[in-house]
Order: sequence, then structure tokens, then C-alpha cells
Amino acid sequence: MTGLPDAPEVPPVAVEIFGTRTESAARYVELLATDGVERGLIGPRETDRLWDRHVLNCAVLADVVPVQADVVDVGSGAGLPGIPLALARPDLRVVLLEPMERRCRFLHEVVATIGLEDQISVVRGRAPDAGIGPDGRRFGIAVARAVAPLERLGAILFPMLRPGGVMLAMRGSRILEELQDARSGLGTQGWHPVDVVRCGEGRVEEPARVLRAVRSSQRTRAESRGGRGDGERHDGRQVRRTSRDSLRSREVGRDQPTRGQSRST
Repeated sequence: MTGLPDAPEVPPVAVEIFGTRTESAARYVELLATDGVERGLIGPRETDRLWDRHVLNCAVLADVVPVQADVVDVGSGAGLPGIPLALARPDLRVVLLEPMERRCRFLHEVVATIGLEDQISVVRGRAPDAGIGPDGRRFGIAVARAVAPLERLGAILFPMLRPGGVMLAMRGSRILEELQDARSGLGTQGWHPVDVVRCGEGRVEEPARVLRAVRSSQRTRAESRGGRGDGERHDGRQVRRTSRDSLRSREVGRDQPTRGQSRST
């Protein structure tokens, strides 16, 4: 494809956030502006805003991620927020969970190009299937950038986290309204406490608005039965199993498209 715009210049704050990995972050932005646009993962009108609106906005999520945490980026898409977070925090181990094969190919290429194979893994799959059942992996931190409405997202991520694990959901300017609508449902699911944080204030042009929720030790119905059981698909529709179809896999829906100082509400 010809006529692709050049990658935007590196802003000074990027050096503060990425340190010795600033060059790698710049290479990632270049890949987003070229291959990412060509493959339809990034809109062509977004190239001028890749640093501020996307990469830096995601990287400052590091402000609220504990040291040496294991992180899953659910519905990673073009690698946001997982790749900027990993670049900003070399101590983290990050899994990029993405259901679409073409996006996974892009993520594999990016991780290899910027040399993060030892820190980042790319897994093709859907949530919450990756975290349910005897072989399901549990994480300490789950991040998601506008993957689904908050209450549905809580149901998706709960089985993927260990008790005490934290959901960090990057949202838009209506985050407080969204939380008001979803707070009761999140509490019923077993998220306590729940608050809203702003990351990167005073450093980046567009601070990240993040819902932070802690997974209680409560077990979901599916977990208590030792399998998937009835529950929500990643697209929010209900899956009901009979004794007959419990012996075979059910097709799951398509992914929702991915898009990101403490204040309690």
C-alpha cells in the first residue's frame, strides 16, 4: 500500500515514560502508522494522534500496576494497552489475548520486531474461555480498553483473575456515568472495591481514565461447577448448555472491537 503517512515525531514525554525503551516505542508507533493502518487495525485519521491518544495514554496505566505483575490484555487488537504497558514496565509479564488470527499475526510481528519476545506472549483466544476450567490460567491483572460495557466486562474478566486480582478497564469521558449504571451488577459479581483513577495527569495530554476493581474470593457459578456451565459469551449473549451439548464445544461470538489520582465514587 502506498501513500501511508509518516510516523509522528517522538514527544519529549515519551523519554520520561519509556526511558531506554523510547526507540522501541517509536518503532512500535511506526508499525502502527504503516502496517497497522494497511491491515485495518488503526484508522488512517489516527496516525497524527498515535502517541498522545493511544501509546502514551496506554503506557501511563503503569502507574497503577503492581511490581512484577502478570498481566493479560483482553481483546488486545493492535496491542493496546498491552504493548505500551510492557514497554514502560520491563518488570511485567504480559499476555496479549486476541481472537482474530490476522491481528495475532500483526502482534507476533510487532513483538519480534521490537524485541520483546521474553516479556510478551501472544495468545489467540477469547475471554473468558481462557480463564475457565481446570486448565484455565489465572492472572494478577487484567487490562481492557473499551472492550465491552462495564458489567459485561466484569463477568468476562472475573474468571480470569486470581482472588485479589485487579481489573483495569480503560474508558472514555463517561466513565463515571458508566460506573453508576454498572456498580450494583459489579458488586453482585464479586468486585470489591471499585473506584475510578486517572493515570498520567500532568504528564500526558490525555490522561487515562481507568475503572479499577478487585476480584473477591467469591466463586462464579461456572467455577464452582468446575467448568464453563451457563454464562456470558465474549459478545454478551448467553450460552446455555444441555447434557448433550456439554460433550462438545460451542461456537463463540465475534469479539467486540477494541479501543483506553484516585477518585472513589
